[in-house]
Amino acid sequence: MNMSSTTFIQEETCRRAGSPVCIPNENLKIGIALQTKKLQPVTGMRGVPENGTEGWYIWAGEYSKDPEFFQSIHIIHLIEIWTEIVPYLALAPGYRFIFDNEGYEDMWYEPIIGE
Repeated sequence: MNMSSTTFIQEETCRRAGSPVCIPNENLKIGIALQTKKLQPVTGMRGVPENGTEGWYIWAGEYSKDPEFFQSIHIIHLIEIWTEIVPYLALAPGYRFIFDNEGYEDMWYEPIIGE
């Protein structure tokens, strides 16, 4: 997957979800639980972009409140690290996704608290 094909795939994902297209800045960061990569299902939620982040939090398996659960990484590195989540990253703030290796996928909007 390269950056030009990524934009097309992200736009298609947004269309299927009914989301405005909000292409992320690849130089900004997201919160991601890389240690959970081999687990299922994969879940992501996009809050308000702020403080050099795109607002994304992504994990697989069970969510944890442990302060060490998420690591901060630049979006550009996801193409090599966790390719399967890249198509979802242009979903607008307030959108969430979940998918698994069995073909299940869901995307939906939940208003951000304080919106």
